[in-house]
Amino acid sequence: MHQVSAPTGKGSDKLCAAGTRRAFIATAALGAGALASPFIGNAQVSAGRRLTLQSLWTENTIGYNTFRDWCERVVELTSGEVDFVPYAGGSVTEIFDMMTATSAGVLDGMHWVPHYAAITGAMPAGAFFTSFPMGLPHPHQWDMLFDSYGGTELARDLYARHGLHFVGHVHHDMNLIHSNVPIRSLEDFEGISLRMPGGIIADCFEAIGARTITLAGSEVRPALASGAIDAADFTGPAMNYDLGFAEVSDYIVMGPASTPCLHQPVDLTIVVFNQTVWDSLSAPTQDLLTELVRAFSVEHFTAHQQANIAAWQQFADAGVEVTRLSEEDVDRFRRIAIPLWFEWANRDQDSARVFALHLQVMLNPAVAYITPDDIAGLELRL
Repeated sequence: MHQVSAPTGKGSDKLCAAGTRRAFIATAALGAGALASPFIGNAQVSAGRRLTLQSLWTENTIGYNTFRDWCERVVELTSGEVDFVPYAGGSVTEIFDMMTATSAGVLDGMHWVPHYAAITGAMPAGAFFTSFPMGLPHPHQWDMLFDSYGGTELARDLYARHGLHFVGHVHHDMNLIHSNVPIRSLEDFEGISLRMPGGIIADCFEAIGARTITLAGSEVRPALASGAIDAADFTGPAMNYDLGFAEVSDYIVMGPASTPCLHQPVDLTIVVFNQTVWDSLSAPTQDLLTELVRAFSVEHFTAHQQANIAAWQQFADAGVEVTRLSEEDVDRFRRIAIPLWFEWANRDQDSARVFALHLQVMLNPAVAYITPDDIAGLELRL
């Protein structure tokens, strides 16, 4: 879907005069202290491009609404040079097929979660481009990984092999576990049917005795409602309330105050384009869109955190109880997860390369998330 048409209602005089206005608007979108957006002098190169982007989020949720609103502003932020046409998850292609669809040009771009690339086998390293059990627990540490330790460049290298351009990462939220049975310890997971997104996350819960099931996002609520599953991992509180999880679950299972989420504490998403589409845009336009994805990350994260304030109360009003695991459960889950980190990282060289960056950040004295003793005897085969 690579349509080219003349810009509607914008004369050439407007296009030539748009640079100053564009820089001001884009800088405002990025917030105080951000670098000004580049002046796009060769606007005709990408004039009027309508690009189709699908999100993984379902319609009428805080996630999709934020994505849609951002897409609709891009045409103004680029002074009509690029127009993003947003689609909700599953509306053009199924969620698990989005990487293939974008590579093939069915979609021009996607807002996706890289863990799915590991589940489908398309890119095992995708398991480490987003949150995994007992991984880096704070968004700014992922910013370090991508922006300071070379994660963005490595992601671009890996996605390029699939005919895709990785633009940047987008912060979202922690993931919650909704349940219809009370879970107050790791032992309570034993024998329950639990929806997980597969991969390393499912492996960790299978190691404590859960029976994991992989379901697409659209299938999770119906499965909880029917009793086909006992519990399910899904996104954060605001998104899950929008999707009606308060009506189909009695409990939200969380870690202790020190570790609210054990399995996906930073559920990172990404924006990726078809490589041919990306290459057809001028270099200044590419620079501007890269900055706008950074702005989208801030907007996406902030919108979810703000919506969560009301969502927590809404869950409480609906009678949904938050149960807490113990510090001992955290220690045990950590001992289970760390060897699985290395097992998944050693499945191929690219996974090892990405995971090596995680180890560097985790061992950074300012982060100190693990110590050399935590990984003693475990080998990363680079």
